[in-house]
Amino acid sequence: MKRIYNKLVRDNIPEIIKNNNQTAVTKILSDEDYKICLENKLREETAEYLESGEAAELADILEVVESLGKLQKLTLDDLMKIKTEKQKKNGAFDKRIFLEEVEDNE
Repeated sequence: MKRIYNKLVRDNIPEIIKNNNQTAVTKILSDEDYKICLENKLREETAEYLESGEAAELADILEVVESLGKLQKLTLDDLMKIKTEKQKKNGAFDKRIFLEEVEDNE
């Protein structure tokens, strides 16, 4: 039985499929197609996290974010530095502040 997936998978998946006595048909993506597939994967993993709330799904999201960063020649440390700078400027979400509205005082 043939199943069509047409999606980006982790590096070891073809070997796992082979070890299950199955045949995987794969291709290597161009940078442009890779970016599109990573963005789709981010949507997929985010939806899975929102449905399940599981930490493993957060880890999957982080894996995709790290891969998107690599496409921009950024390491996870680089991304964390950017995050820290934004946090210094605008804060984090620790105080759970919910902005309801802003009124001009003119």
